[in-house]
Amino acid sequence: METDLFDYSLPLSAIAQSPSSPRDSSRLLVDGENIQHKLVRDLPSILRKGDLVVFNDTRVMQARLNLFKETGGAVEVLALAEISDGRWEALVRPSRKVATGALLYDSNRQPVLKVVGDGRSGIRVVEPTRGAVRELMRDHGKIPLPPYITAELQDSERYQTVFARDESSVAAPTAGLHITQSVLEGIKKTGAGTAFVELSVGLGTFRPIEVNDISDHSMHEESYRISSHAWDACKEAERVIAVGTTVVRALESAAATGNLMGTTDLFIVPGFEFRLVDALLTNFHQPRSTLLVMIEAFVGSRWRKLYSEALASGYRFLSFGDAMFLQREPS
Repeated sequence: METDLFDYSLPLSAIAQSPSSPRDSSRLLVDGENIQHKLVRDLPSILRKGDLVVFNDTRVMQARLNLFKETGGAVEVLALAEISDGRWEALVRPSRKVATGALLYDSNRQPVLKVVGDGRSGIRVVEPTRGAVRELMRDHGKIPLPPYITAELQDSERYQTVFARDESSVAAPTAGLHITQSVLEGIKKTGAGTAFVELSVGLGTFRPIEVNDISDHSMHEESYRISSHAWDACKEAERVIAVGTTVVRALESAAATGNLMGTTDLFIVPGFEFRLVDALLTNFHQPRSTLLVMIEAFVGSRWRKLYSEALASGYRFLSFGDAMFLQREPS
């Protein structure tokens, strides 16, 4: 399928630059025979007894490091994932101006990282000159907001979910940003259950499609982990509702392979056979993105009608934007 099929016009004015306050005041477009306009705090009202709502409880790392070459030139390093012996995969910008073997320095002109190799898809391999990369991120790193968010975020916790646990991601599972403790309590009062999985959000989620045919796009692997308790709850639920596309990838990867933990490069495209997820709460995604391809696989081409309705109704798009609730199109 041509990537152009997943394009649409997104005005800059529709891209949210700051999160809604409170979190659950974000708008929620509910798909159905008649489109409904609600708020995320109304989520419990569209659930029923026997539902299981599944969240990604990963936490975003302070993965963006602003460093310098020996010459003083600025270099940005985005630490992606630890691979072995303290080495990490990373994006280095401007990569072509940083040779393998180069040392990178902090603001005190102390060497902190060494570029030791090249990976696939423009990824570099770095290692710390002392200590560990996680220590470097803790001391010098920043939360890596998406490039389309140009406003400064006053409270970095607003780019974390309220249930975030282990630091393993370079981007937030943004559908979960809308959820409050009040919403979680409301879900339980309906007789629905909740469960948590972990998918470490990385390049597989946010790297854009840069080829003309989606079948030529290569997904980067991301780690996931699902407890046996959460998995059993999914199998017993009458309806599994994923909060976010990362939850869909984790659950459907496990359903396809039988592995409750590991790495996945699953690319969900139209024609995909969903084995587990029945409904999805998700944000509005960028044009020509793998996430939008997943949405078409989930609900078919009617996503265009939903997106047009959202734009016409003033919904806010992308990471800090509003959300929609979708029920899967039957196979």
